[in-house]
Amino acid sequence: MRTDTNLEQVKLLAKQLKVPTFGQYPDLLRQMDSKADFGSLLLSLMQAEYEQRQENQNQRRLKQAGLPYTKTLEELDLLRYDGKITDLFLNELSSCKFIKEKKNLVMLGNPGRGKTHMAIGLALKACSLGMSVLFKNAASLSTELAEAKESYVLGRLEKRIRCADLLILDEMGYVSFDRYQSELLFKVIADRSERGSIIVTTNLPFSEWVDLFENTAMVAAMVDRLTFHSYILDMNGTSYRLEQAKKQKR
Repeated sequence: MRTDTNLEQVKLLAKQLKVPTFGQYPDLLRQMDSKADFGSLLLSLMQAEYEQRQENQNQRRLKQAGLPYTKTLEELDLLRYDGKITDLFLNELSSCKFIKEKKNLVMLGNPGRGKTHMAIGLALKACSLGMSVLFKNAASLSTELAEAKESYVLGRLEKRIRCADLLILDEMGYVSFDRYQSELLFKVIADRSERGSIIVTTNLPFSEWVDLFENTAMVAAMVDRLTFHSYILDMNGTSYRLEQAKKQKR
């Protein structure tokens, strides 16, 4: 009875002190060597609390990132790129050093080539390393920016975007932007120039971006900022989704 009372008091105090894993000490005690001293138990409790806090923080970062789904870099089949993307280069990207160096990454290629997959995989790596990520569909972001300005909360949204270590603009090229949206989107990219990393996935070569934005001069300035201090990946080729569909049909 006394042991049960002690355990309940430990759980209560652990919650109040915000060290909840300390309330699980009986489980750790059973896993430890019978000769272990109190110092070993305390160290194990502190390690468990640290690991749990790291996991909780990572889950918060993932939630704030707004990823549409989960895809890891390990699931990416590099053979489909015919040597354009090597294991060595992918490992370099997955270290997220380019984010620390505030470099950009632009992935160009037709649909079904794993651009979004790679962007999400890099986002997961960045979050696990303690970096903040924001994933946005390019068309949705332009609408969100316009609505924020009309609601007088644009500054708050721009600050959130600016503070992210990595901004991902997905699917640039499927929807055109009016002059108002173009200017807001350009400002986001310009504000991050050499201050924060951007990953852009697009199905169009830069020469065709003039069809997306009304202001041609602004397109040139936008591309200049995205490609400066950047990695440009040509990911064109046969659609992976189309290949899978054909296999299933056969």
